[in-house]
Parts: sequence; structure tokens; C-alpha cells
Amino acid sequence: MCRYNFSIANKSIATEFGFTNEQIGWIISVNMFAYGCGQILNGLLTDKLGGKRAMLIGAAGTVILNILFGVASFWGLLGLFIMLRGIDGYLQAFGSPGFIKINVTWFNKRERGKFSGIFGFMINLGRLGIFWLGPSLLAGFTLAGMFHVDPLHWRWLFWVPAGIATVVAIVFAFVVKATPEEAGYHIDSLKEPDSSLGGAGGKDPTIRDVFMRIVTNPVIWVVAFAYACTGTVRQSVDQWFPRYVQEVFNTDLKSTHFFLLGTLIPIVASAGSLVSGYISDTFVNGRRAPVAAVIYFIETIIILIAAQMSTLNGVIVFFILIAFTANSTHSLLGTAAAMDIGGRKMAGFAAGVIDSFQYFGGLLSGFLLGRLLDGEGWVFDVFSFMHKLILGTPPEGNMGWGLYFYFMAPFGMVGCVLILFGARLSKKHGMTL
Repeated sequence: MCRYNFSIANKSIATEFGFTNEQIGWIISVNMFAYGCGQILNGLLTDKLGGKRAMLIGAAGTVILNILFGVASFWGLLGLFIMLRGIDGYLQAFGSPGFIKINVTWFNKRERGKFSGIFGFMINLGRLGIFWLGPSLLAGFTLAGMFHVDPLHWRWLFWVPAGIATVVAIVFAFVVKATPEEAGYHIDSLKEPDSSLGGAGGKDPTIRDVFMRIVTNPVIWVVAFAYACTGTVRQSVDQWFPRYVQEVFNTDLKSTHFFLLGTLIPIVASAGSLVSGYISDTFVNGRRAPVAAVIYFIETIIILIAAQMSTLNGVIVFFILIAFTANSTHSLLGTAAAMDIGGRKMAGFAAGVIDSFQYFGGLLSGFLLGRLLDGEGWVFDVFSFMHKLILGTPPEGNMGWGLYFYFMAPFGMVGCVLILFGARLSKKHGMTL
């Protein structure tokens, strides 16, 4: 909830302070860049700190930064918003490596695809929460038929999730056990076949060992660049879909259409995570690349069809389908593949390196997509030229919104090609992808 609240506040912030789409995009891009850098550094730290401690650091950090972002609304300075959201991105980046570090000890290789579905569901539960709660905070609501809450300023979109995160973090600190051994179980990890870089046996590697074994492995880098394509598509939807339906169809965030969209995107995205993980575990013996490649290809087709939609109902259907595909590859590559490659001892850093590229790719959905949506600059000229060259007509719609879906399409195809190459490369390095 503390991550996805910005997309609900996007238009309100832009309207109040007169920010362009590109300026709003810079807030998104810096957040993505900081999160990506944090994934690499924090993934390395997580392998030494432990997953539980890392997650608590991230939780405390995002609570504080969300409160400060709301407070910054009293000044309305773009630079201040960018700085706070950037720091928040870095601190939130303790969460994913920490979560994966904990669960790599609880799930073996043939179970990790299913776990990646659980991981995706956890993320989408937060999205669902803010998509339900956010519009109600902005429009006002009645609680239990007795207490009426007047419409609140958008700053409450950051303060309320911070409060919820505080409660969850406290429960997490007292309830969660980082390993099966801490919970009183005995796990003989040596019995599990492990082709990962951080195998089950032997002594714990040093930070330098972890760093060198991960960064010198070409398979990880190919997977990471493929995952960057997932990030561009996923964040283009997550960060801008509320603004898209507001700008193109004048949709109110309290409308039935937005409620349906905000509800089905996280639910169907969770289903994508679960189904893709189940398929990779059950039908291709824990391999992630074949399933991911097919999904990337289907995603590209879906995006191109979405660009032809001229009705709100049609756009809703295809937003949901894109969410299904983007979150499928998100879970397969960022979670399951990272655990497969890193193993028990290097899962944090492996996940950090791979997942960071999702956000390096995602930063393109900020300033670059924002520039396109403003309908100006070289990126608008390039996409307009390609649209006219291929389809024979200039793009329709307000400013650059008619090119919104076309921006995502190339990344689906590139992701497909890269992950197929990564699968072939992994065989040469004695790995299974």
C-alpha cells in the first residue's frame, strides 16, 4: 500500500501544483532508480543481516518516508517530492530480498514457483487495499453506517497506509520465524538437489564471494535485462492506469468502472503469479524460461490489441489481461528464478540483482512515458512517426495518451527474445532456467 498509493494521488498532485506528466514522471523514475539500486545493495546486505531484520528496516523506513511525503504537500516543491520518494524507494528495497531470503529456506526448488505466486498475491493484496481505500479517502465515506468521513486531501493516501504498515510490521516482528530451524523444525538441506550458485552445503560465503559469483554469471544478467522489460510494462500500468482512465475517459475514481478495474487488476495479477508458478513447477520441472517466453509473446499481442480499444469497457478488459501477463513474468523471474539461481546462501543478492532491473526498466515508465504523454519531445515524435508509418494515420487522443499502449509493446517482444537466449546460455553454465 505504501508503494502503490502514488498512482492514486498522481492526478491530484499534478492538478494542485501544476506539474506536467514529465514532472510527475520524474518522481516515479527517481523512486524506481533508487529502488533498483537498493535492491542490489540491500540484497547483498540481506544475505548477511538476515531476511527478517532487512524487512523490518524497510518497513520502518517506508512508514517514516510516507508520513514525510504527506507533510511535503504543505510546500508543494517538486524537488522535495522527488527526494522523499527516492529515499522511500531505497528503503522499500529491503523488503523483497528480505522476503525471498526468508522463504528460500522454507521452500525447495520444486515448490518455489508456487511460492512466487504467493509472493505475487502478497504484493497485489497491497494494491487491492489502496485501490479500494484510496478513492474512498479522496471522496469521503461512511463507516459502519454511523461515522461519516469527509473527503480528505491526497496526503492522507500516504499517512493512512503508513499507519497500516506500522501495525503489520509490529505483528511481523513478533510472529514470523526467519528459518524452519527457528520454528523448531529440522531441515536437511543437503538432501535437496541444488544447482544454484549458493548451494546448500559448505560454510557461509563471504560478501566478496557472494558478490563475485553473482555478478560474473552471464545468466543472471540476461535474466535481469529480460526482467527490465517486465518492469517497463508493469510500471507503465501500475503508475499510470488511474491517470489514463481519468484523462481519456473522464472516469471518477469512485465510479463503478474504476472500482471494477482497481479490484480485478490485483486479483487477476495474483492469479497470473499463481498459475505461471504452478505451470513451471508442475509441467516443465521447475524451469522458468519456457513459461516466461510464452507469456512475454502473448503479452505483446495483448498490448497491441489494447491500443485499438476505444471504449472504457474494452480498455478495462485489456488492462486486466496485461496485468495477468506482467505479473506472471514478475513472479517467475524476480522470485522463483532468483531463488533457483542463488540458493539458500545467495538468494538475497541474486534476487536483488535481478529485481533491480525491473525497476531500472520501470524508470522508463516515469519521465520518458510522462514526456510522451505530454505530447512533446523526441519520444513523442518517434512514436508518432512509427504509428503513422505502420498504421498510416497519426495517433488519436489527447496529447500523447493515444500512444500509451504502443510505448509498452516493444518491451514484451524483447523480453521474450532475451529469456529464450538466457535459457540456452544457462545450459552452457550447468544451470537450469
